[in-house]
Amino acid sequence: MTQFSMGILACQTESNFARAYSEGAPKNTLWEHAYEDVLDVMAKLPEIAAIIYRRKYFDGVVKKDHSLDYSGNFCRMLGYDDAGFDELMRLYLTIHSDHEGGNASAHTTHLVGSALSDPYLSYSAGLNALAGPLHGLANQEVLGWIQDLQKKFAAEGKPVNKDTITEFAWETLNGGKVIPGYGHAVLRKTDPRYTCQREFALKHLPNDELFKIVDTIYQVMPGVLLEHGKAKNPYPNVDSHSGVLLWHYNFTQYEYYTVLFGVSRAMGALSQLFWDRALGLPLERPKSITSEWIRDQFSK
Repeated sequence: MTQFSMGILACQTESNFARAYSEGAPKNTLWEHAYEDVLDVMAKLPEIAAIIYRRKYFDGVVKKDHSLDYSGNFCRMLGYDDAGFDELMRLYLTIHSDHEGGNASAHTTHLVGSALSDPYLSYSAGLNALAGPLHGLANQEVLGWIQDLQKKFAAEGKPVNKDTITEFAWETLNGGKVIPGYGHAVLRKTDPRYTCQREFALKHLPNDELFKIVDTIYQVMPGVLLEHGKAKNPYPNVDSHSGVLLWHYNFTQYEYYTVLFGVSRAMGALSQLFWDRALGLPLERPKSITSEWIRDQFSK
């Protein structure tokens, strides 16, 4: 993610928005230059992401096929030539684009952009928020939790089923940890993005071992969390499924998963940034309060 953020910043010298602003463009035309930057950033992101992937894990060679759609060309640049993986990436890029503008990466992009920082600077900041463990790393944490569960019961000679998953869940909770991939700050029901991925798995990989575990977890975990009593939302979110799908197609470099998330999230965060400029929204700042206000509020 550090390389990804730096890659976007390295392209900032090509910003239409920054150049137009420095040349005195009227404020009511800034949206036009923001629009051009947004399209340029969207076009550059997949190749930057692919260069990082190919250089870190393989031979550094990036091949393109512009006859394909955004997903297909991105998959070829990553080195994948599989119609099933193309379809998964279409789904992945769509459902991770955004879910509400209040998430950390989209909001950071908006906040930095409100200072009239160009889309390159703004989205690089958004990526830095996405890199935080509480935001963009959840899908790999879910995958790790499932694989730890597998290893534990394989070593003990036990099957992975409803009973052993329940046992492992209680061990996790009683150890003061959370069940990764369950609960959501906004949703109070099963994440529809989870449902999309579940339907994909039922269609394309119904017999995959990890998917069967995810399916069984889905059957028992809400009950465990409701009994535990601390979860406001005991249902799965998008992260509880995505890593398993990528792993099925041999995309096993899970520390890279957040970069895929970053390619996708740009669609939501940058489109919102465009509307910020089109509507002429002001510089965002938190409301300031005084020590007097605090005293009056809490002395009542």
